[in-house]
Amino acid sequence: MRIAILVEGATETAFKPILENFLKSRLQQTMPELKFIRYDGRIPKKEKLKRSVENLLTGRDAFNAVIALTDVYTGTNDFQDAADAKTKMTDWVGNNPNFYPHTAQYDFEAWLLPYWSTIQKLAGHNKSVPGGLPEQVNHNKPPSYHIKEIFEIGKCKNSYSKIRDVKRILKNQDLIVSVNQCPELKAFINTILSLCEVNLIP
Repeated sequence: MRIAILVEGATETAFKPILENFLKSRLQQTMPELKFIRYDGRIPKKEKLKRSVENLLTGRDAFNAVIALTDVYTGTNDFQDAADAKTKMTDWVGNNPNFYPHTAQYDFEAWLLPYWSTIQKLAGHNKSVPGGLPEQVNHNKPPSYHIKEIFEIGKCKNSYSKIRDVKRILKNQDLIVSVNQCPELKAFINTILSLCEVNLIP
């Protein structure tokens, strides 16, 4: 099984090893080949997304499936929420059974909020975790802004860096903690598990 995952560059660098370690613990001998396709900035949209997906599925080294993973908050107003993002990506690509749109609501950092105590330690501040479920945190300030804020007011004296700090936040953590609090993350991982024909996370 060969799966291509379309992501923006910083997410690939930060999240790929964490995801692979989690999947290996569940899949072992059925672990798929995951190829992260990096884009500087957001992943493509409309006709560019369609062409990218079709090329990956039909080229000489064709993949069995393509997953697009985007944030809802992209700095533009393209998407209202996760459902809208997935609907639009599906419409852009067309009726392709081997394309699976997924999204982090509102941004990737929602999946880090369940590890807030670690974020507090790294930032050197006891600012409380944003209220509500991680993927419902927005209030015109998506999760990445909350993490950036605690880093900047804390004793660490550094602003939040996705490339540097995601690995530090998730080091030695069990990703299932976030999976159980973040339905969009669970859906993304369950798509991979389904493609590998193993039991899904309930």
